[in-house]
Amino acid sequence: MGKSTIQAQETQGQSVHGYRTGISLHSHTLHSRESLDFIYFAARKSAPLRYVLREGERRYRQLHGMELDLNRGWWTPPLAPLDAFVLEQKQLEEMGLRPFVSITDHDNIEAPMSLQAIEPEKHIPVSVEWTVPYRGTFFHIGVHNIVASRARMMMEHLEAYTAEPVAGRLTELLAELDADPAALIVFNHPLWDEKSVGDDVHRDALAELLSTRGEFFHALEINGLRPWSENKQVVALAEKWNKPVISGGDRHTLEPNATVNVTTP
Repeated sequence: MGKSTIQAQETQGQSVHGYRTGISLHSHTLHSRESLDFIYFAARKSAPLRYVLREGERRYRQLHGMELDLNRGWWTPPLAPLDAFVLEQKQLEEMGLRPFVSITDHDNIEAPMSLQAIEPEKHIPVSVEWTVPYRGTFFHIGVHNIVASRARMMMEHLEAYTAEPVAGRLTELLAELDADPAALIVFNHPLWDEKSVGDDVHRDALAELLSTRGEFFHALEINGLRPWSENKQVVALAEKWNKPVISGGDRHTLEPNATVNVTTP
């Protein structure tokens, strides 16, 4: 994989001269379960939200006789698989590019599997955003273009590790994924301490993971929903580990990915 370059485009749908193919990586459908625990994190920084949360907890306690635990709740993105695919495809076509769309729900491949069934004439990769618990934190790994005939069996293995991490098994799974020359393994938003274990703890775990298993990661992600200050640090991290950067929009709602990849082939 060659050197990555980053370009900004101010107008959505603007034509991209000199490139032929647009690649939308990392987006979600209603098959993703998104935790509601972000409300706790946001409430720490917002007094009005803290008040609303406390009132909600009080009313829930009165109605149900138990404590409200948002860690056990989730929401799902609004778009069905075909709607999400068409949304991403349309944006790339409006840019004058041949579209390639890889949908990556959290630990779930139902969207691409169903799309392959209803759109057999199109090359729709089976992809997933795999949750990897590691040293008290967790990371999200984008695994793109899993062989369809083996995809469900592979997902069983990935889900088993997520549910119960076993020492040594992570290396085996990454090696198995990497053994397929058609697969793409992207380290999604590597610096995001999504579990809020502490920046130092998260980065120490990241450094260990890259030093022990970095050979299996093909690229680090510039994420369309993360701050540019964090993405710049990811670029520096990629240079340190001699990895290319690749964009992932991480779309969850009704707008197409904010970042896409373009290439000349």
